[in-house]
Amino acid sequence: MIQAIDRAAKVLELLQGARHLGITDLALALDLPPSTVHGIVKSLREHGLVAKERGGQRYMLGPTLLRLSNVYLDTLDVRARAMRWTQDLARRTGLSVRLGAPHFADVLVIHHSLRPDDSQQMLETGVAIPAHASAMGKVLLAYDVGFQQTVFERPLRSLTGDTITDVARLTLEFPAITERGSASETDEAVLGESSVAAPVADARGDIVAALAVVLPTSQAPASDDVLGALRETARNISRELGAAVWPPRVAPAED
Repeated sequence: MIQAIDRAAKVLELLQGARHLGITDLALALDLPPSTVHGIVKSLREHGLVAKERGGQRYMLGPTLLRLSNVYLDTLDVRARAMRWTQDLARRTGLSVRLGAPHFADVLVIHHSLRPDDSQQMLETGVAIPAHASAMGKVLLAYDVGFQQTVFERPLRSLTGDTITDVARLTLEFPAITERGSASETDEAVLGESSVAAPVADARGDIVAALAVVLPTSQAPASDDVLGALRETARNISRELGAAVWPPRVAPAED
């Protein structure tokens, strides 16, 4: 690992979530001299990866990250293939639809179709949800043993009183998930919000993403019509990616 790149990446991680931190704060978090951190931040600023508060002494993530994130999203074949299908699923169900891919121990929302109504909503593309606390994450975990190892190597944190943090209890759900091709969660990430998800496979038969519909907990569990539409959409996206079978096979851990 290259030390300079590792330290710069840690600075960016500390500033995520709209955090604004000063050099002293960053130095304490990284256990580095302030002069070293100042040099790292100065280099990141020159590339637009970090920005300084106007009239202040604290730093935040910079605009170059937005451009890079859009480039990253545009390179994802699964997102490009799924967009029209997710919009149709949102229309059919009247619910918000998320498409997520594994990202370290989280699920990164790589596409989000809003509910087809006039309510005020926030676009969630780019949001990271802990895998163990989401239906998308449970699907990815059930079908990908390597992802399980990544997620379970650290203690699972609780987001609500209903978050499952016991690995053994969570693992017990996986055989049923792969058998029926879907997973669900109720109030495990956000109180009042539930979701159900299905796997998306590629031409090799591997899971590459999870598709979810999000509904108020007051409307949970999802109806058979919603589940049917979700599974059909996940299958259609998989076919566009070249999958010959659906649901996908369970991928073993890489050596």
